[in-house]
Amino acid sequence: MSNNNLACVSSSRRNMLKGSMMAAGSGLLATKLVSAPASASDAVSPRTTPFVERLPVYSPKAPVSQLYPPAQPVAMGDECGRLDHQRWADFPVNKFYELDVKQGLHSFHRDLPTQAVWGYDGIVPGPTFVARYGEPVIVRIHNNLPQNHVGFGSPEISTHLHNLHNASESDGFTGDYYSPLKAGPTMTAPGKYKDHLYANCLAGYDQYHETYGDPREALGTLWYHDHRMDFTAPNVYRGLSGFYLLFDDIDSGNENDPDPKALRLPSGVGKYDIPLVFQDKQFKANGIMTFDPFESDGFLGDKFCVNGKIQPFYPVEARKYRFRMLNGSLSRFYEFYLVLNGANQDFTYIANDGNLLEAPLSMRKVRLAPAERADIVIDFSQYPIGTKLYLVNKLEQTSGRGPSGKILSPGTQILRFDVAANPPVADASRIPATLRPQPPIPSAEELKRLPRRVWSFDRSNGGWTVNGKLFDVRSVSAKPRLGTQEVWVLRSSGNWSHPIHIHFEEGRILSRNGKAPPLHERGRKDVYVIGPSEELQLFMNFRDYTGKYMMHCHNLIHEDHAMMVRWDVVA
Repeated sequence: MSNNNLACVSSSRRNMLKGSMMAAGSGLLATKLVSAPASASDAVSPRTTPFVERLPVYSPKAPVSQLYPPAQPVAMGDECGRLDHQRWADFPVNKFYELDVKQGLHSFHRDLPTQAVWGYDGIVPGPTFVARYGEPVIVRIHNNLPQNHVGFGSPEISTHLHNLHNASESDGFTGDYYSPLKAGPTMTAPGKYKDHLYANCLAGYDQYHETYGDPREALGTLWYHDHRMDFTAPNVYRGLSGFYLLFDDIDSGNENDPDPKALRLPSGVGKYDIPLVFQDKQFKANGIMTFDPFESDGFLGDKFCVNGKIQPFYPVEARKYRFRMLNGSLSRFYEFYLVLNGANQDFTYIANDGNLLEAPLSMRKVRLAPAERADIVIDFSQYPIGTKLYLVNKLEQTSGRGPSGKILSPGTQILRFDVAANPPVADASRIPATLRPQPPIPSAEELKRLPRRVWSFDRSNGGWTVNGKLFDVRSVSAKPRLGTQEVWVLRSSGNWSHPIHIHFEEGRILSRNGKAPPLHERGRKDVYVIGPSEELQLFMNFRDYTGKYMMHCHNLIHEDHAMMVRWDVVA
């Protein structure tokens, strides 16, 4: 493609975004979800009473017995025009799911009106999937959003499972969006649904075929969300996200597992293994959720939701719990503390970005940028029945620029834990001294011989850029070869913080500003926070699949304003 044609693509994309913003601000709102504050009184959300809503905890999504019509390697019938499924014969599927993306009704708090949201199966957050490595699944995702929608967001979808080691055509590439009426620029036709083949294989499958990939590459806490080009932020804000949890023989999801390899961490999804998604929201004076599509720096709300409820409480038993913490906010960073009567409490940090550490860490705080995850274990047996503990955010952030660095006191109480009863049976869970070994990093001499790519995240003429360029869905910025390794350098200029997400492969931080990363960042990751004028060096692998992937800022406002690149794995 010529440079002139590439410029036309970028120009068209920016014009579409500008036009959508103008339409969203017109005040013609089909679902009562407004686009921007209408008056000064809307600048602050209505008052809500904290800790009167119980934390929602959901049971795992149930599979269906079969799909009709049956899934095929080639798109047919009412399916959108995706590319053919890779490695169809390598991953025969016997488990199937269906998701219905549609508008639903949701109550964020009893003090606010029930209102329209978009959700997977019409609920917020979406259903939680529980899967196992070595058991491929197909998830058929139907798009039943209102196609005559007016307001913020766009009713086409492209679902990204963050960060499954997965084929490109099922990764949720930003240009692969679809609806019954429209198809994205990297699709061949619109459609009513799309079949996603989630092989649930470990990275390194070609090299470690007997074990379904390298067991050291397992992830546990993943999440899925919409990735529609130009509209990821408003679509996710409307409700399009959910959890996807993976288990294997080591992290088996069974605290009574007799297998000597099993860690026996607190288990039972929805019982002692609890996913928590943190999101900030803004509401108009009438209690209806609002979003400002004209803001390009970042979105900060003044109401804090956990699993879709504002400042909930959760009764716990006096035993150990595993909490899978996800920052699902658009732009906000958090620094969480567990607080009792003003004193910070200890908890055990076991996983970063869904990757178990080699050994657990005793910590009193955990910082999460947008899209980062942390698994922690809290032992409530050390507190008397009737104790109330609070998960508190103490990190100051006043703009999309990122956190100020100031730690607030006392901070904002987000979630209350009520130690309500003793467990009905003895707690069989444990926190072993060793969790999961990490795959090796090449030696310093070997790293010097690897190809090196530099990515600079900056602002230019009011737009968010990577290497000085706005995102162009058809422009390929890198073509690493299948089976190779590279060193990637991420740089941030100016006074901004950017949580950079690289699709497809977990990476390893080699250095942060020339120094070794902190202990909790020395394992595998897929979100890399680069603060003001920082530089990170990463070790990257490219294995098992070819195709188009992305790297972008997970401040989703920055992503939608073009801070993203396409890179393709080539044979």
